Amino acid sequence: MTMFNNTNIKKLSQHETPFYYYDLGVLRQTLEACTNASNQYGFHVHYAMKANFNPRVLDMIRSYGIGADCVSGNEVKAAIEHGFAKEKVVFAGVGKSDKEINLALDADIFCFNVESVQELHIINDLAKAKNKTANVAIRINPNVDAHTHHFITTGLDENKFGINIWQLNDVADALRACPNIQFIGIHFHIGSQITDMEVYKSLCTRINEMQDWFEDHGFQVKILNTGGGLGVDYYNPDTNTFSDFESYFKVFKQFLNVKPGQEVHFELGRALVAQCASLISRVLYVKNGQKKNFLILYAGMTELIRPMLYQAYHVIENLSREEAGSKSQESGQEKSQISNLKSQILNYDVVGPICESTDCFRKDVELSESFRGDLIAIRTAGAYAEVMSSNYNLRDKAQNVYSE
Repeated sequence: MTMFNNTNIKKLSQHETPFYYYDLGVLRQTLEACTNASNQYGFHVHYAMKANFNPRVLDMIRSYGIGADCVSGNEVKAAIEHGFAKEKVVFAGVGKSDKEINLALDADIFCFNVESVQELHIINDLAKAKNKTANVAIRINPNVDAHTHHFITTGLDENKFGINIWQLNDVADALRACPNIQFIGIHFHIGSQITDMEVYKSLCTRINEMQDWFEDHGFQVKILNTGGGLGVDYYNPDTNTFSDFESYFKVFKQFLNVKPGQEVHFELGRALVAQCASLISRVLYVKNGQKKNFLILYAGMTELIRPMLYQAYHVIENLSREEAGSKSQESGQEKSQISNLKSQILNYDVVGPICESTDCFRKDVELSESFRGDLIAIRTAGAYAEVMSSNYNLRDKAQNVYSE
Protein backbone atom coordinates (compact mmCIF):
# COMPACT_ATOMS: atom_id res chain seq x y z
CA MET A 1 0.00 0.00 0.00
CA THR A 2 1.15 3.53 -0.67
CA MET A 3 0.56 6.48 1.62
CA PHE A 4 0.45 9.07 -1.15
CA ASN A 5 -1.62 9.47 -4.30
CA ASN A 6 -2.55 12.43 -6.46
CA THR A 7 -5.63 13.20 -4.38
CA ASN A 8 -3.97 13.45 -1.01
CA ILE A 9 -0.83 15.08 -2.44
CA LYS A 10 -3.09 17.84 -3.75
CA LYS A 11 -4.71 18.18 -0.32
CA LEU A 12 -1.38 18.19 1.47
CA SER A 13 -0.04 20.90 -0.83
CA GLN A 14 -2.63 23.28 0.62
CA HIS A 15 -1.04 23.21 4.08
CA GLU A 16 1.84 25.30 5.33
CA THR A 17 4.91 23.18 5.96
CA PRO A 18 6.55 21.62 7.83
CA PHE A 19 3.92 19.30 9.25
CA TYR A 20 3.52 15.69 10.30
CA TYR A 21 1.08 13.80 8.12
CA TYR A 22 -0.68 10.99 9.96
CA ASP A 23 -2.32 8.25 7.91
CA LEU A 24 -4.75 6.89 10.48
CA GLY A 25 -5.70 4.05 8.14
CA VAL A 26 -2.13 2.74 8.33
CA LEU A 27 -2.21 3.05 12.12
CA ARG A 28 -5.50 1.17 12.32
CA GLN A 29 -4.27 -1.69 10.14
CA THR A 30 -1.04 -1.93 12.14
CA LEU A 31 -2.94 -2.16 15.41
CA GLU A 32 -5.23 -4.82 13.97
CA ALA A 33 -2.24 -6.87 12.78
CA CYS A 34 -0.58 -6.60 16.20
CA THR A 35 -3.63 -7.44 18.30
CA ASN A 36 -4.69 -10.30 16.03
CA ALA A 37 -1.23 -11.86 16.37
CA SER A 38 -0.87 -11.31 20.14
CA ASN A 39 -4.41 -12.48 20.94
CA GLN A 40 -3.63 -15.90 19.45
CA TYR A 41 -1.47 -16.60 22.50
CA GLY A 42 -3.21 -14.52 25.14
CA PHE A 43 -0.29 -12.08 25.27
CA HIS A 44 -0.66 -8.60 26.83
CA VAL A 45 0.62 -5.59 24.86
CA HIS A 46 1.48 -2.19 26.33
CA TYR A 47 2.18 0.76 24.06
CA ALA A 48 5.51 2.51 24.75
CA MET A 49 4.25 6.08 24.90
CA LYS A 50 7.69 7.60 24.45
CA ALA A 51 7.47 6.71 20.73
CA ASN A 52 4.57 9.07 20.05
CA PHE A 53 2.05 10.72 22.37
CA ASN A 54 0.00 12.50 19.72
CA PRO A 55 -3.54 12.63 21.23
CA ARG A 56 -5.31 11.06 18.25
CA VAL A 57 -2.70 8.33 18.07
CA LEU A 58 -3.11 7.57 21.78
CA ASP A 59 -6.90 7.47 21.51
CA MET A 60 -6.81 4.97 18.65
CA ILE A 61 -4.25 2.73 20.37
CA ARG A 62 -6.30 2.71 23.57
CA SER A 63 -9.42 1.75 21.61
CA TYR A 64 -7.78 -1.59 20.75
CA GLY A 65 -7.50 -2.55 24.42
CA ILE A 66 -3.75 -2.05 24.52
CA GLY A 67 -2.11 -0.90 27.76
CA ALA A 68 0.43 1.87 28.31
CA ASP A 69 4.16 1.64 29.02
CA CYS A 70 5.30 4.92 30.56
CA VAL A 71 8.73 6.33 31.39
CA SER A 72 7.74 9.56 33.13
CA GLY A 73 5.09 10.83 35.48
CA ASN A 74 3.54 12.95 32.75
CA GLU A 75 3.27 9.88 30.51
CA VAL A 76 1.43 8.09 33.34
CA LYS A 77 -0.86 11.11 33.66
CA ALA A 78 -1.47 11.25 29.90
CA ALA A 79 -2.24 7.53 29.76
CA ILE A 80 -4.88 7.85 32.47
CA GLU A 81 -6.35 11.00 30.90
CA HIS A 82 -6.65 9.23 27.53
CA GLY A 83 -8.59 6.38 29.06
CA PHE A 84 -5.95 3.67 29.35
CA ALA A 85 -7.10 1.32 32.10
CA LYS A 86 -4.99 1.82 35.23
CA GLU A 87 -4.61 -1.95 35.54
CA LYS A 88 -2.82 -1.87 32.17
CA VAL A 89 -0.39 0.98 32.95
CA VAL A 90 3.24 0.18 33.77
CA PHE A 91 5.89 2.69 34.80
CA ALA A 92 9.54 2.14 33.88
CA GLY A 93 12.50 4.50 33.89
CA VAL A 94 15.91 4.55 35.48
CA GLY A 95 15.36 7.90 37.23
CA LYS A 96 11.83 8.11 38.64
CA SER A 97 11.46 11.13 40.92
CA ASP A 98 9.53 11.01 44.20
CA LYS A 99 6.89 13.24 42.63
CA GLU A 100 6.46 10.84 39.72
CA ILE A 101 6.31 7.78 41.95
CA ASN A 102 3.67 9.43 44.15
CA LEU A 103 1.62 10.33 41.08
CA ALA A 104 1.71 6.70 39.92
CA LEU A 105 0.85 5.43 43.41
CA ASP A 106 -2.14 7.77 43.55
CA ALA A 107 -3.26 6.49 40.14
CA ASP A 108 -3.08 2.87 41.37
CA ILE A 109 -1.20 1.75 38.27
CA PHE A 110 -0.59 -1.91 37.57
CA CYS A 111 3.15 -2.09 38.10
CA PHE A 112 6.46 -0.27 38.55
CA ASN A 113 9.34 -1.70 36.52
CA VAL A 114 12.15 -1.18 39.02
CA GLU A 115 15.70 -0.53 37.84
CA SER A 116 17.82 -0.44 41.01
CA VAL A 117 17.91 -1.74 44.57
CA GLN A 118 17.76 1.82 45.90
CA GLU A 119 14.59 2.46 43.89
CA LEU A 120 12.92 -0.49 45.61
CA HIS A 121 13.46 1.12 49.00
CA ILE A 122 12.25 4.52 47.78
CA ILE A 123 9.02 3.11 46.34
CA ASN A 124 8.49 1.12 49.52
CA ASP A 125 8.88 4.21 51.73
CA LEU A 126 6.57 6.35 49.57
CA ALA A 127 3.96 3.59 49.39
CA LYS A 128 4.14 3.13 53.17
CA ALA A 129 3.44 6.84 53.67
CA LYS A 130 0.24 6.41 51.67
CA ASN A 131 -0.65 3.11 53.35
CA LYS A 132 -0.45 1.38 49.97
CA THR A 133 1.31 -1.62 48.47
CA ALA A 134 3.07 -1.15 45.12
CA ASN A 135 3.34 -3.93 42.55
CA VAL A 136 6.85 -4.17 41.14
CA ALA A 137 8.65 -6.10 38.42
CA ILE A 138 12.45 -6.21 38.49
CA ARG A 139 14.11 -5.02 35.31
CA ILE A 140 17.09 -7.26 34.68
CA ASN A 141 19.94 -6.72 32.25
CA PRO A 142 20.13 -10.12 30.51
CA ASN A 143 23.43 -9.29 28.75
CA VAL A 144 21.87 -10.11 25.37
CA ASP A 145 23.25 -8.17 22.40
CA ALA A 146 20.39 -6.67 20.40
CA HIS A 147 22.63 -6.23 17.31
CA THR A 148 21.31 -2.74 16.74
CA HIS A 149 22.77 0.78 16.95
CA HIS A 150 24.85 1.13 20.12
CA PHE A 151 22.91 4.24 21.14
CA ILE A 152 19.70 2.18 21.40
CA THR A 153 21.11 -0.99 22.94
CA THR A 154 19.95 -1.23 26.55
CA GLY A 155 20.32 -4.82 27.79
CA LEU A 156 24.06 -5.30 28.20
CA ASP A 157 26.02 -5.45 31.46
CA GLU A 158 27.15 -2.15 33.00
CA ASN A 159 24.31 -0.23 31.36
CA LYS A 160 22.50 2.55 33.19
CA PHE A 161 19.25 0.65 32.70
CA GLY A 162 18.09 -2.22 34.88
CA ILE A 163 19.76 -4.46 37.41
CA ASN A 164 22.74 -6.65 36.62
CA ILE A 165 22.53 -10.39 37.27
CA TRP A 166 25.27 -10.26 39.91
CA GLN A 167 23.05 -7.90 41.97
CA LEU A 168 20.12 -10.30 42.26
CA ASN A 169 20.95 -11.45 45.79
CA ASP A 170 20.77 -7.82 46.91
CA VAL A 171 17.42 -7.50 45.13
CA ALA A 172 16.07 -10.55 46.93
CA ASP A 173 17.16 -9.13 50.29
CA ALA A 174 15.54 -5.77 49.50
CA LEU A 175 12.26 -7.37 48.44
CA ARG A 176 12.09 -9.28 51.74
CA ALA A 177 12.81 -6.09 53.66
CA CYS A 178 10.12 -3.98 51.96
CA PRO A 179 6.63 -4.77 53.31
CA ASN A 180 4.92 -2.22 51.07
CA ILE A 181 6.30 -3.82 47.92
CA GLN A 182 4.60 -6.71 46.13
CA PHE A 183 6.92 -8.54 43.75
CA ILE A 184 4.91 -9.76 40.75
CA GLY A 185 7.41 -10.38 37.96
CA ILE A 186 10.54 -9.74 35.97
CA HIS A 187 11.08 -7.25 33.19
CA PHE A 188 13.54 -7.03 30.31
CA HIS A 189 14.30 -4.61 27.48
CA ILE A 190 17.37 -5.18 25.35
CA GLY A 191 17.13 -2.39 22.78
CA SER A 192 15.22 -0.92 19.86
CA GLN A 193 14.86 -1.45 16.11
CA ILE A 194 15.53 -5.20 16.40
CA THR A 195 14.73 -7.20 13.26
CA ASP A 196 16.70 -10.38 13.93
CA MET A 197 14.36 -12.91 15.60
CA GLU A 198 17.37 -14.92 16.81
CA VAL A 199 17.97 -12.13 19.30
CA TYR A 200 14.59 -12.78 20.87
CA LYS A 201 15.32 -16.50 21.09
CA SER A 202 18.40 -15.64 23.16
CA LEU A 203 16.27 -13.35 25.30
CA CYS A 204 13.77 -16.16 25.95
CA THR A 205 16.58 -18.41 27.17
CA ARG A 206 17.73 -15.78 29.65
CA ILE A 207 14.16 -15.05 30.83
CA ASN A 208 13.67 -18.76 31.52
CA GLU A 209 16.85 -18.80 33.58
CA MET A 210 15.89 -15.69 35.53
CA GLN A 211 12.42 -16.84 36.45
CA ASP A 212 13.87 -20.12 37.72
CA TRP A 213 16.33 -18.14 39.86
CA PHE A 214 13.54 -16.13 41.51
CA GLU A 215 11.39 -19.18 42.11
CA ASP A 216 14.37 -21.04 43.58
CA HIS A 217 14.74 -18.14 46.02
CA GLY A 218 11.12 -18.25 47.14
CA PHE A 219 9.47 -15.68 44.86
CA GLN A 220 6.42 -16.36 42.71
CA VAL A 221 6.80 -14.94 39.20
CA LYS A 222 3.39 -14.00 37.82
CA ILE A 223 4.48 -11.62 35.05
CA LEU A 224 7.09 -12.17 32.34
CA ASN A 225 7.57 -8.75 30.74
CA THR A 226 9.74 -9.19 27.66
CA GLY A 227 9.95 -5.48 26.80
CA GLY A 228 9.76 -4.48 23.16
CA GLY A 229 12.18 -3.24 20.53
CA LEU A 230 10.62 -4.84 17.45
CA GLY A 231 11.90 -2.97 14.42
CA VAL A 232 10.29 -1.66 11.25
CA ASP A 233 11.43 -1.49 7.64
CA TYR A 234 12.67 2.06 7.12
CA TYR A 235 13.81 1.21 3.58
CA ASN A 236 10.50 -0.10 2.20
CA PRO A 237 7.64 1.68 3.98
CA ASP A 238 5.09 0.90 1.26
CA THR A 239 5.83 -2.79 0.71
CA ASN A 240 6.58 -3.63 4.37
CA THR A 241 4.16 -1.32 6.10
CA PHE A 242 3.71 -3.64 9.09
CA SER A 243 6.28 -5.38 11.23
CA ASP A 244 6.19 -9.17 11.25
CA PHE A 245 4.07 -9.49 14.37
CA GLU A 246 3.24 -13.11 13.62
CA SER A 247 6.89 -14.23 13.70
CA TYR A 248 7.68 -11.99 16.65
CA PHE A 249 5.03 -13.36 18.99
CA LYS A 250 5.56 -16.90 17.73
CA VAL A 251 9.18 -16.83 18.95
CA PHE A 252 8.02 -16.18 22.52
CA LYS A 253 5.30 -18.80 22.25
CA GLN A 254 7.86 -21.39 21.16
CA PHE A 255 10.86 -20.54 23.33
CA LEU A 256 9.51 -18.93 26.50
CA ASN A 257 8.75 -21.32 29.34
CA VAL A 258 5.37 -19.98 30.43
CA LYS A 259 4.11 -21.71 33.55
CA PRO A 260 0.46 -22.09 34.64
CA GLY A 261 -1.01 -18.81 35.83
CA GLN A 262 1.72 -16.64 34.31
CA GLU A 263 1.09 -13.70 31.97
CA VAL A 264 3.42 -12.59 29.18
CA HIS A 265 3.63 -8.84 28.57
CA PHE A 266 5.16 -6.81 25.74
CA GLU A 267 6.00 -3.12 25.38
CA LEU A 268 5.85 -2.12 21.72
CA GLY A 269 6.28 1.45 20.53
CA ARG A 270 8.01 2.01 17.20
CA ALA A 271 6.44 -1.08 15.63
CA LEU A 272 2.95 0.30 16.24
CA VAL A 273 3.36 3.89 15.07
CA ALA A 274 6.50 4.42 12.94
CA GLN A 275 4.95 3.87 9.53
CA CYS A 276 1.76 5.87 10.11
CA ALA A 277 3.36 9.30 9.70
CA SER A 278 5.62 11.26 7.39
CA LEU A 279 7.30 14.62 7.83
CA ILE A 280 6.30 16.95 5.00
CA SER A 281 8.25 20.04 3.96
CA ARG A 282 8.62 22.40 1.05
CA VAL A 283 11.95 22.96 -0.62
CA LEU A 284 13.14 26.44 0.30
CA TYR A 285 16.25 26.60 -1.85
CA VAL A 286 18.25 24.49 -4.28
CA LYS A 287 22.02 24.97 -4.24
CA ASN A 288 23.88 23.41 -7.14
CA GLY A 289 27.62 23.06 -6.68
CA GLN A 290 30.41 21.46 -8.61
CA LYS A 291 30.49 18.37 -6.39
CA LYS A 292 27.34 18.69 -4.29
CA ASN A 293 23.72 19.61 -4.81
CA PHE A 294 21.71 20.66 -1.77
CA LEU A 295 17.98 20.62 -1.20
CA ILE A 296 17.35 23.00 1.69
CA LEU A 297 14.04 22.20 3.37
CA TYR A 298 12.09 24.21 5.89
CA ALA A 299 11.95 21.08 8.09
CA GLY A 300 15.08 20.31 10.04
CA MET A 301 16.49 18.53 13.05
CA THR A 302 13.93 20.38 15.15
CA GLU A 303 11.22 18.23 13.53
CA LEU A 304 13.11 14.94 13.05
CA ILE A 305 16.37 14.48 14.93
CA ARG A 306 16.87 10.73 14.39
CA PRO A 307 19.20 11.05 11.36
CA MET A 308 21.39 13.51 13.27
CA LEU A 309 21.28 11.55 16.55
CA TYR A 310 21.47 7.94 15.35
CA GLN A 311 22.56 8.30 11.70
CA ALA A 312 19.11 6.85 10.99
CA TYR A 313 17.89 6.19 7.45
CA HIS A 314 14.56 7.52 6.15
CA VAL A 315 13.15 7.23 2.64
CA ILE A 316 12.86 10.69 1.07
CA GLU A 317 10.42 11.36 -1.77
CA ASN A 318 9.64 14.38 -3.92
CA LEU A 319 5.84 14.28 -3.95
CA SER A 320 5.56 17.13 -6.46
CA ARG A 321 7.56 15.23 -9.06
CA GLU A 322 5.65 11.99 -8.36
CA GLU A 323 2.37 13.81 -8.83
CA ALA A 324 3.72 15.37 -12.01
CA GLY A 325 4.69 11.94 -13.30
CA SER A 326 1.20 10.61 -12.70
CA LYS A 327 -0.36 13.62 -14.39
CA SER A 328 1.87 13.15 -17.40
CA GLN A 329 0.13 9.84 -18.05
CA GLU A 330 -3.28 11.50 -17.81
CA SER A 331 -2.82 14.78 -19.62
CA GLY A 332 -1.30 14.77 -23.09
CA GLN A 333 -1.14 18.55 -23.09
CA GLU A 334 1.20 18.67 -20.08
CA LYS A 335 3.05 15.44 -20.79
CA SER A 336 6.05 16.89 -22.61
CA GLN A 337 6.69 19.68 -20.12
CA ILE A 338 6.32 17.42 -17.06
CA SER A 339 8.35 14.60 -18.56
CA ASN A 340 11.21 17.01 -19.00
CA LEU A 341 10.98 17.91 -15.31
CA LYS A 342 11.09 14.23 -14.37
CA SER A 343 13.67 13.05 -16.81
CA GLN A 344 16.80 14.10 -14.95
CA ILE A 345 17.82 12.26 -11.78
CA LEU A 346 20.21 14.11 -9.52
CA ASN A 347 21.92 13.39 -6.21
CA TYR A 348 21.08 15.77 -3.39
CA ASP A 349 22.15 16.27 0.18
CA VAL A 350 18.77 16.89 1.80
CA VAL A 351 19.31 19.34 4.64
CA GLY A 352 17.40 21.61 6.98
CA PRO A 353 17.68 25.31 7.87
CA ILE A 354 19.08 24.92 11.39
CA CYS A 355 22.39 26.57 12.21
CA GLU A 356 24.15 23.25 12.80
CA SER A 357 26.31 21.32 10.33
CA THR A 358 24.67 18.09 11.51
CA ASP A 359 21.26 19.29 10.29
CA CYS A 360 21.18 16.84 7.39
CA PHE A 361 18.52 14.21 6.74
CA ARG A 362 20.49 12.21 4.16
CA LYS A 363 23.35 12.63 1.74
CA ASP A 364 23.44 11.68 -1.94
CA VAL A 365 19.71 11.05 -2.24
CA GLU A 366 18.64 10.20 -5.79
CA LEU A 367 15.64 12.35 -6.72
CA SER A 368 14.08 13.75 -9.84
CA GLU A 369 15.41 17.23 -10.46
CA SER A 370 13.84 19.30 -7.73
CA PHE A 371 12.81 22.92 -7.49
CA ARG A 372 11.88 25.57 -4.94
CA GLY A 373 8.41 24.89 -3.61
CA ASP A 374 8.44 21.15 -4.26
CA LEU A 375 6.76 19.05 -1.58
CA ILE A 376 9.14 16.58 0.08
CA ALA A 377 8.08 13.62 2.26
CA ILE A 378 10.42 12.05 4.80
CA ARG A 379 8.85 8.68 5.49
CA THR A 380 8.46 6.48 8.59
CA ALA A 381 8.32 9.47 10.93
CA GLY A 382 5.61 8.22 13.28
CA ALA A 383 8.07 7.21 16.01
CA TYR A 384 10.57 9.52 17.71
CA ALA A 385 9.83 12.49 15.48
CA GLU A 386 7.08 14.70 16.87
CA VAL A 387 7.88 13.59 20.44
CA MET A 388 11.52 14.67 20.11
CA SER A 389 10.83 17.95 18.33
CA SER A 390 12.04 21.25 19.77
CA ASN A 391 11.87 24.97 19.19
CA TYR A 392 15.62 25.34 18.86
CA ASN A 393 16.41 28.55 16.93
CA LEU A 394 13.00 29.69 18.26
CA ARG A 395 11.26 27.80 15.50
CA ASP A 396 7.52 27.31 15.47
CA LYS A 397 6.23 23.85 16.31
CA ALA A 398 5.22 21.83 13.26
CA GLN A 399 1.51 21.20 12.91
CA ASN A 400 -0.31 17.89 12.42
CA VAL A 401 -2.42 16.90 9.41
CA TYR A 402 -4.54 13.75 9.46
CA SER A 403 -5.87 11.53 6.72
CA GLU A 404 -9.37 11.50 8.25
